[in-house]
Amino acid sequence: MSLGCAHSLNATGVAGDPASPVHRLDPRAKIAGFAGITVVGVSTPPRLWPVLVACALALAAIAATARVGPGLVWARARVVLPLVVFVAVFLPFVRGGEQVELGPLSLSEEGLSTFASVASKAAIGTVSAVLLGATTSFPDVLHGLERMRAPRLLVLIAAFMYRYLFVIADEARRMRVALAARGYRPRHALQAAAIGRVAISLFLRTYDRAERVYVAMLARGYAGSTPRLNALVFGRADVLFLVVVAGALLPLRVLAGVSS
Repeated sequence: MSLGCAHSLNATGVAGDPASPVHRLDPRAKIAGFAGITVVGVSTPPRLWPVLVACALALAAIAATARVGPGLVWARARVVLPLVVFVAVFLPFVRGGEQVELGPLSLSEEGLSTFASVASKAAIGTVSAVLLGATTSFPDVLHGLERMRAPRLLVLIAAFMYRYLFVIADEARRMRVALAARGYRPRHALQAAAIGRVAISLFLRTYDRAERVYVAMLARGYAGSTPRLNALVFGRADVLFLVVVAGALLPLRVLAGVSS
């Protein structure tokens, strides 16, 4: 049972075809590849739109290879992307310069260009993160970051947060069921005081559980790092993936920048 739960936890968030070439890549290759696509897209000026199109096509090709459908990409991207677009949508109305008449609206041409740039770059960065999460489990991402010499403290904090977030959520669910079983049905704000007591109780339970987990880890020889059963191996497919991504985008970005 525990092995099944651990496997389910490790595979949380992974989508598409787990046997695809993208899923089988080393996490370090995917982190570097998607980060490179994001950096190229974000650093591209609005006038160099062919580079942005190339970044979008690269992400589409990776998604197709991993069999991650557009519906799933949108379902995850809509959590973040609409917020960014909502902030940028006001730029055509507040920027100055030459105006463009669209029916009853008078929009700034510079503002429209900036809005298109912000929206496209936000889309590239968001889709890159979504594809990384859909093709790589979160523990594998952390393992890759650890091997890439990311700050160990940040990696450990993220690992424990991910592992025990599910435990805390389950504890909160049980407390909510207990409230409902006791007939708690708040009808106005004065009856919401119980929520505060529940939050305090949840914090104390979480703190106590964290202490017990830490003592148990020390008893099992924990020395500041999490042991790994499977070592990462950077193979030919990983090198080929990075070479293809870099070879397709970097020359185009450099040539477009020089020609402009």
